[in-house]
Amino acid sequence: MNDLSSTPPNNDAPREPRLRKPDWIRVKAPTSKGYQETRRLMRDLNLHTVCEEAACPNIGECWTKKHATVMILGDTCTRACRFCNIKTGMPMPVDPLEPEHTAAAAAAMGLEHIVITSVDRDDLPDRGAGQFVKVIKALRRETPETTIEILTPDFKGRMRQSVEEICEAGPDVFNHNLETVPRLYPTIRPGARYYASLRLLEEVKHHDPLIFTKSGIMLGLSEQRLEVHQVMDDMRSAGVDFITMGQYLQPTPKHAKVEEFVNPQAFKAYGSIARAKGFLQVAATPLTRSSYHAGDDFAEMRAARAAKLAKQAT
Repeated sequence: MNDLSSTPPNNDAPREPRLRKPDWIRVKAPTSKGYQETRRLMRDLNLHTVCEEAACPNIGECWTKKHATVMILGDTCTRACRFCNIKTGMPMPVDPLEPEHTAAAAAAMGLEHIVITSVDRDDLPDRGAGQFVKVIKALRRETPETTIEILTPDFKGRMRQSVEEICEAGPDVFNHNLETVPRLYPTIRPGARYYASLRLLEEVKHHDPLIFTKSGIMLGLSEQRLEVHQVMDDMRSAGVDFITMGQYLQPTPKHAKVEEFVNPQAFKAYGSIARAKGFLQVAATPLTRSSYHAGDDFAEMRAARAAKLAKQAT
């Protein structure tokens, strides 16, 4: 992630050829009735989704099933990560109706589990934490049976207070992605700090050990196997319950290039290692994204914790 003052990329520089996508990463274009209904609902309620803004490859499947990840705080980010397709600039004022509209969307879709994410809002005094709180409270009022998963930014400069406020609102899952290995942060995520993100995840557990924590990384950016293993160890040291690993896909030629398409067998091996390291839940496939199958994964993770606690009690 770059700050707004960062030097823009040189668009006139020669571009290297892009790697051809292998068969295992190809998906069909969305055309179903369910997809169109979900899209219409989001437009009617003036809501943004990370599914669209980040060009998620699973949008057809998820929207057909009426699963969507709502992106609050607008559609413009104050940073410009080299992997992310969300536009960068000076955001519009926060929409005061966004919490109620999000709850209305959850009710209309009959969601058992909802994922709420956001752009970075370094322009706001609270970095957007207050809007997360309002959305969680609106969902608890309107759809009390819906479990809530949030995927937050790092709240740079206000992390601890933001985490405390959001944890008090009571989400079921608190997700914050590390995105990549520490070595690649200066080029892939320069506006963020790896260990600051780890501290955020650790702070969630410190404030409320019962909230499930989740984090994810992308593969295919030139990370090495042992570096990925170290990220797993760092997550476990921070008490992270759930790790997601998916293939990085280059949104446009201006973004960081794909260095490798990691094959499904390698993802399966990483998943086995993650389970051996003690994660309650692991999702590791080329098409895995933070909120892909999030509801099913949450149910499995909750059951895994219950089984673990029962075993410890015997």
